[in-house]
Amino acid sequence: MARSGRYFGLYDIAREEVTELAEETGELANLLVEQHGKGVYFHCAHGVDAVKTDSYIGQRVYLHNTGLGNAILAHLPRERIEEILDRHGMPATTENTITDLEELFSHLERVREEGVAFDDEARVKGLRCVAVPIVNNNDTVEGAIGVSGPTSRFQDERFREELPAKLKSVANVIELNTTYT
Repeated sequence: MARSGRYFGLYDIAREEVTELAEETGELANLLVEQHGKGVYFHCAHGVDAVKTDSYIGQRVYLHNTGLGNAILAHLPRERIEEILDRHGMPATTENTITDLEELFSHLERVREEGVAFDDEARVKGLRCVAVPIVNNNDTVEGAIGVSGPTSRFQDERFREELPAKLKSVANVIELNTTYT
């Protein structure tokens, strides 16, 4: 996939960090950016235990039903979110997909407050994701990074504490490197 100029620096910096994240966790790690109201996978890295998914570089996905997308949406103005949802809708892909606008806004408020998005089988049954935004010095969201894996391995402390802390640490490194590169 051709990397647009806006995202080339982010890709160049985040690629290595996301790859290391996959190696350290043993899971699937991704970098997602928003383009034209959809999420676009910019980098995917597979750890030794990573499950196979339908995700691939260049794939476009809805933002409302992924942890990565929620991490991005939570840092966009309400008007922009409404514009995206008016254009692309909020289709359900599993029974856990949020399809109600006010429920989504409530969910995004929690994501913004906690600094982490949890996808609990919202896009793919049996798959969970933990994601955090990448926010620049101007408080503009540039993208999101996340780790995905089967519900059997993404439970309790690992899902709610260990992975979020790791992702926040990696995002901090990416944000600093994009600011000072």
